[in-house]
Amino acid sequence: MENIDNTKKAVEIVLKSIYEISPSDDEVETQLIIDHERGHYLLYSVGWENTHWVYGSFVHIDVRPDGKVWLQHDGTDLRVAEMMAEAGIPKKSIVIGFQPPHARMFMPEYAAG
Repeated sequence: MENIDNTKKAVEIVLKSIYEISPSDDEVETQLIIDHERGHYLLYSVGWENTHWVYGSFVHIDVRPDGKVWLQHDGTDLRVAEMMAEAGIPKKSIVIGFQPPHARMFMPEYAAG
C-alpha cells in the first residue's frame, strides 16, 4: 500500500507542476482535481473564451489498486509519461491508456495494460 501511496504522491507532484505553468484567467480557469481515495487525477479547463464554452480535461491519470498508472489522456506537448518516469514511477508501471492495446506493443518500455 505504501508503494501505491508514493505513486499517487508522484502523480500529484507531476500534475501540480503542469498546473503551475497552465494559463488561467478571468474567463477560462484551469482546475486541478485530485482524488487520492479513488486514484483519479485531472487537469481541467472550464469557462468562456469569447463566445465559445471551454470545458474539458487536458490531462487525466488514474492510479489503479494494482499499482498501474493509466495515462488516460495527455492533451499537452509536455510528455506526461516521461515526467511521471522522472518523478520515480517505473515506466513498466505506466500504461499509455489513450493508445489502443495493439499499439502499446510498440512501446515496450511502458506497461501494456
